[in-house]
Amino acid sequence: MKKTVIGILSLLGGAVAGMIGTKRVMQKKLNTATEYSDKHLSLFLMMNQWVKVKQEGKNLAAYFEKNGFMRIAVYGMSYAGETLIEELKDTGIEVAYGIDKHADKIFSTVDVISVDDSFEKVDAVIVTAITFFDDIKDMLCEKVDCPVISLEDILYEV
Repeated sequence: MKKTVIGILSLLGGAVAGMIGTKRVMQKKLNTATEYSDKHLSLFLMMNQWVKVKQEGKNLAAYFEKNGFMRIAVYGMSYAGETLIEELKDTGIEVAYGIDKHADKIFSTVDVISVDDSFEKVDAVIVTAITFFDDIKDMLCEKVDCPVISLEDILYEV
């Protein structure tokens, strides 16, 4: 009888431990999914604002010219970064290079360097990775002597 009670208690203890472990794994997956969802919602809202800017007949080159940012770098070479480069093509604004932590895996119409590389002098660095802007800005400010600006802020200021 004593062995049976110990066996049942061991079984219950194992089941509870398994449930706790499963809950932790599920919570971690939920947190990751929530982070991706928040990131993509922010990106969608920024791109939606960009469409509104274009519908109003405005362009980003005018913002850069007005602020004397004639030679810029773009941090974040995914969709928003490539779209920004495309918008500035055939304007007076030179995109000197792109910056991305995965530079070796990116194909672009401009040179793309890693965050660990040396940066050429530019008038401003435009950050398209808006979800992590504050952390990216802190890191970039240690490497450049120019304004580091969020693309999102530009789109609401134009």
